[in-house]
Amino acid sequence: MRILFVGGEDSLPSDLIDLVSDMDGSWRVQRAADGATATSLIADAPQDVVVVAPTLPDMPVATLFGQVRTLRPETSRIAVIGGQPPVRVLSLAHRFLPMPVDEAQLLEAIGSLEELRELLADPTLRERIGQIEKLPSPPQTYLALAHALEADDDSSANDIAQLISRDPAIAAKVLQLCNSAYFSAGRTITDLRSAVTRLGMATMRDLVLASEVFAHAARSDLDRPAMQRRALVASQLARRILPESSAELGATAALLADIGLLLPGIRDERAPADTQPADAPGHTEAGAYLLGLWGLPMPIIEAVAFQRDPGRAGTRSFWITGAVHVATALAAAEPVREDYLQRTGVLDRLEGWRAHAERLRGLEEAQPA
Repeated sequence: MRILFVGGEDSLPSDLIDLVSDMDGSWRVQRAADGATATSLIADAPQDVVVVAPTLPDMPVATLFGQVRTLRPETSRIAVIGGQPPVRVLSLAHRFLPMPVDEAQLLEAIGSLEELRELLADPTLRERIGQIEKLPSPPQTYLALAHALEADDDSSANDIAQLISRDPAIAAKVLQLCNSAYFSAGRTITDLRSAVTRLGMATMRDLVLASEVFAHAARSDLDRPAMQRRALVASQLARRILPESSAELGATAALLADIGLLLPGIRDERAPADTQPADAPGHTEAGAYLLGLWGLPMPIIEAVAFQRDPGRAGTRSFWITGAVHVATALAAAEPVREDYLQRTGVLDRLEGWRAHAERLRGLEEAQPA
């Protein structure tokens, strides 16, 4: 694992870099004080991860990130931020760490990127995604909401409503989805506090995440509202399939299962093979790689990557990957791998899951566009 830190002592102190260097014997760590030195190092040799300070003495941070993307598109790009970063940095960086950099956060970020590279070892996939001009941004409102709920189990409906209302576009979309057929209880909801109270925190997280993720407009050839509705059905199914201890992970993974389709140059694995470029990365592993760059948990990444072939997952039991396979297949009215369900001992539950999926899909079809 080759890691390049770019910036001065004020934001990337030597003791922090030494800690990273000492953490793993296979990690090769370098520092560049400015953008020109970093560009030269990156041109001379591949880097797996580059961590860049909020400011550089010789060039804008966005300029350096642009050069990294051009020279080494497979490199994972982490921006250290102090305050509000420029929009260009937000679109070029894969992950963000706040100032002052927390040791545990930094080590977790680098370690998770190493895990991601081991799980999805295809260098072509990393390079293709690294070359994309504008990746979907990490879902900031969802991440803030999840952090607030983790930090305070007693968060009130009013607290959560205020957090969501900071982004009016997301707030409007959440209210629209809340009043859709498969979430509505017959009474129109016009305020976020009532929406949180009606739906509960778990479902509200799903709606916020769906609102942010499917707003990305990199491709004009997709029916994003239909994708969003299918994702919400899959999320509800996965939550029902899994025990309570795993339900949130499964629901989030099912919701994000097709996020790779939002990326340009990616092959839809559900579409006929002869209608798409054979050398294009498939949408499942492309989506999993994007989620890994965002820093989502490894069980979600693995479930998204292996949703169409759950037998490839690291665990041999029916867990999140199995539930996401069933949920996404049934939400799209596709066949389920019954041999896998038989092997993992859950085949007898399939008919019940299928009936629930048909009910949810019926509600989806009744929903106005």
